[in-house]
Amino acid sequence: MAACGLDFGTSNTTLGLNGPAGPHLAPVEGDAVTVPSAIFYPRIAAPVIGRAAMAAYVSGEQGRLMRALKSVLGSALVDETTAVGRTRVTFRKVIGAYIAEVKRRGEIKADAPLDQVVLGRPVHFVDGDAAGDARAQDVLGDVAREIGFADISFQFEPIAAALDYERQVNGEELALIADIGGGTSDFSIVRIGPERRDKPDRADDILANDGVRIGGTDFDRALSLGMVMPLLGHGSPMKRAGLSAPASLFQDLATWSSINRLYDPRVHRSIREMERESARPELIRRLAHVVSEERGHTLAMAAEDAKIAVSEDGRTAIDLAWLEPALAVGIVHDDLV
Repeated sequence: MAACGLDFGTSNTTLGLNGPAGPHLAPVEGDAVTVPSAIFYPRIAAPVIGRAAMAAYVSGEQGRLMRALKSVLGSALVDETTAVGRTRVTFRKVIGAYIAEVKRRGEIKADAPLDQVVLGRPVHFVDGDAAGDARAQDVLGDVAREIGFADISFQFEPIAAALDYERQVNGEELALIADIGGGTSDFSIVRIGPERRDKPDRADDILANDGVRIGGTDFDRALSLGMVMPLLGHGSPMKRAGLSAPASLFQDLATWSSINRLYDPRVHRSIREMERESARPELIRRLAHVVSEERGHTLAMAAEDAKIAVSEDGRTAIDLAWLEPALAVGIVHDDLV
């Protein structure tokens, strides 16, 4: 039996082991110590996770991609079902399948079953909702138990970062720890020092901690809504004076955890009806094509890649020629703010 630390993140996941050489991150996808928090369900094969999941989707393989799985914790989505091939599964089961595969890979590296886990968690899964926050932790704990962990505990993610930083200091300090992730941003003020490292209970050293449910995926969503979705009809007028295309469809299409909602046949029918009522039907036809071909994650990945490129180079362009010849949108740094 062995123990591990598991950071199930919105964008990426890591698994830590404590071996003869001390604690270390286990390579869980080839030589990489991070694995994207994504799972792909092919039509006729077993699901794959991480970079392999993204590659399968991008290559055009038929199936269902799900990413940013952590975002559904604390929301009503976690017990909703989504179509996977000819069946429907809850998002809770999807999260379980993903974490179970990470656990399996960790057990190969540890050469032992992993029955104890410390799960990282944000300060707030859900802003301003203590009950929802507790439910999110309960769901994550239940998932861990269902896939074989017997001893389960939790640690605030920024506190874990503070404990890691503490190993580098020579005297007592007050540290402000900022943990900005894909789905949440957490901030903690922690008293650290070499004489405190071996204390079994560090609760008194946590002077303040708080967080907000805002992270990198929110920038992706805002960029998509502001720059990409207008090309698909977001904000476009309907024939009936004073009405615009319903915003909820575009909001779901720009949100990693909600994209799969749009692949329901009922949504397809509503989009076709919206096309007939639109004053700009050519834009809504683009939306219909994206949804019917299940290319929502292609748009989401393009927005994420554009965010990174603009952050590094100041400008980029999203090529949408796969949707319509010569279709593209230019993006500069000011579009991110």
